[in-house]
Amino acid sequence: MEELVGLREGSSGNPVTLRELWSPCPRIRRGIRDGLEWLKQKLFHVSEDWHLLMTLGVLMALISYAMDFAIGRVVRAHQWLYREIGDSHLLRYLSWTVYPVALTSFSSGFSQSITPFSGGSGIPELKTILTGVVLEDYLDIKNFGAKVVGLTCTLASGSTLFLGKVGPFVHLSVMIAAYLSRVRNKAIRESENNSKQKEMLVAAAAVGVATVFAAPFSGVLFSIEVLSSHYSVWDYWRCFFAATCGAFMFRLLPVFNSEQDTITSLFKTSFRVDVPFDLPEIFFFVVLGAICGIVSCVYLFCQRTFLGFIRTNWFLSKLLATSKPMYSTLATLILASITYPPGVGRFLASRLSMKEHLDSLFDNNSWALITRNSSPPWPPEPDSQNLWFEWYHPRFTIFGTLAFFLVMKFWMLILATTIPMPAGYFMPIFILGAAIGRLLGEALSLAFPEGITAGGVTYPIIPGGYALAGAAAFSGAVTHTISTAILAFELTGQILHALPVLMAVLAANAIAQSCQASLYDGTIIVKKLPYLPWIRGRNISSHGVIVEHFMNCTITTLAKDTPLEEVVKVVTSTDVAEYPLVESTESQILVGVVRRAQLMQALQTESPSWAPGHQQCLQDVLAGGCPMEPMTLQLSPETSLHQAHKFFELMNLQSLFVTSRGRAVGFVSWVELKKAISNLTNPPAPK
Repeated sequence: MEELVGLREGSSGNPVTLRELWSPCPRIRRGIRDGLEWLKQKLFHVSEDWHLLMTLGVLMALISYAMDFAIGRVVRAHQWLYREIGDSHLLRYLSWTVYPVALTSFSSGFSQSITPFSGGSGIPELKTILTGVVLEDYLDIKNFGAKVVGLTCTLASGSTLFLGKVGPFVHLSVMIAAYLSRVRNKAIRESENNSKQKEMLVAAAAVGVATVFAAPFSGVLFSIEVLSSHYSVWDYWRCFFAATCGAFMFRLLPVFNSEQDTITSLFKTSFRVDVPFDLPEIFFFVVLGAICGIVSCVYLFCQRTFLGFIRTNWFLSKLLATSKPMYSTLATLILASITYPPGVGRFLASRLSMKEHLDSLFDNNSWALITRNSSPPWPPEPDSQNLWFEWYHPRFTIFGTLAFFLVMKFWMLILATTIPMPAGYFMPIFILGAAIGRLLGEALSLAFPEGITAGGVTYPIIPGGYALAGAAAFSGAVTHTISTAILAFELTGQILHALPVLMAVLAANAIAQSCQASLYDGTIIVKKLPYLPWIRGRNISSHGVIVEHFMNCTITTLAKDTPLEEVVKVVTSTDVAEYPLVESTESQILVGVVRRAQLMQALQTESPSWAPGHQQCLQDVLAGGCPMEPMTLQLSPETSLHQAHKFFELMNLQSLFVTSRGRAVGFVSWVELKKAISNLTNPPAPK
């Protein structure tokens, strides 16, 4: 039924509906409606999305703070239960182990029951998504709730599991960004724009790191190094804007909640300001970087090997496939039993939280020199003013506990990474690096108790500075990033050790990148995710490899003059997604691409109209409305492997056709590129 319209009395304007004439205050209502329409156009302008970036940063900061608040309450409840349950070792052991076991089993069961994509870190999958691969439902908003609840339970287990939140929080931030992009597209009635969505996802990755560490600079650089093979300068300011909003809000919330007086760094240090290190110590910082690089190679190899073993062992793979909570329960029970404080946990500083681990390791005093002539007692509860007491044992000494901590946490962390629940692996690696640096710093302080003399002046060694450099170097080597040096400065709020920390990170990366794939690339390899590897064989011979050497010559073309009967045979006998369209059967000149789904739909539409005795060809179907995509980018048989690899990375391509003088002669996909790169790294044996 058509709506009645009319004119206001004495008005010569446009007609209005009777409902609007009869409703109260029509002029005010129309003004409000026009104002809202103008605001929507301004907010959701095609080239302006600063408001979405700010919303993303503020929203993730609120979620991060709320999670930390809830986790702190649960952890304090666990500590209270362990402290008040009595002196019975059995009851104390049960309170120490059952609590994290219940949390991890619930985290694994709940998150996996909602969606199987909520487990793990999430960064390896994001790397594949940003290369153009579509992972169905991975960024769906229903995955968000499962990951938030699962991650909260994981972190509430405390230092028993020794896991962090960086990776999952990057995944959460990207999911929110994808949801905001869909809301924006729906508001302006615009179709999905892949390039626009990728800009939001890259900015969201920076926000995820910034709202965990309150570190916008390292958040942006980390997202560039880890998630992007090529980076657009257009995304640079967007990432910084969103990351700064998130980091500022994350540090402002504790001030609003009266937890802090002002905005400060997460980990406070008291390093000497006038001369934090002496020039001869640069050599020891470089040695520390080399040690972290070697240890990182061993860690990456063991971690990837164990993940592969878990997936190939019939018993463990069946247990993970049928009963993930049971596997989580068994693994957590092992880890919790080892970290029980009156037992082995006494030598692992297991009563400290992960933040307290770093606070104690960054201490500028030399524990070895303090305990050389005295033996501090082990307090009934951790002393917030002397957290380093947790690292000391009269029989083991400082060096024994630090070395034992490194050896035990090395394999315990590898085991914890196999538990199918939301968890991050960067923070524990950062703490392991700090322990490596602390061990070297304590050894140097004992070897040079008075300090190192240079220029007639003696400066004492600060072991906390070596812990800072070790944390940045080891985490940077494991993740193949340099931004961990900037992260160390932002976390501690000081830049006094900028030069030695950066040199240690560079030395560690030089060793790690030449020997092993990064933590995230190794996970991609084990999970067999679709990801294009780098060309690591940068020798002269690799530049002699051309497309003709590795292209797939088995290609099914459709010519415009092909009879429809043959077209139907080709379409029904093959299952490729697209067919190269050539000008004629004789010339084989490539002119475009026809999608299989669209071609089948067009053939079904044309079938009833086929006239008997009339020879119809593919050209008639194309003229009838079947869309054809012009071929604007193609490879030549003489194109080098490096050029083809760069095309695929820059354009996020899945395959490209190869033409010689315009004739279609083959195609190259990820399969052929990966095989060619693999042959460079591991040449096949001669026949």
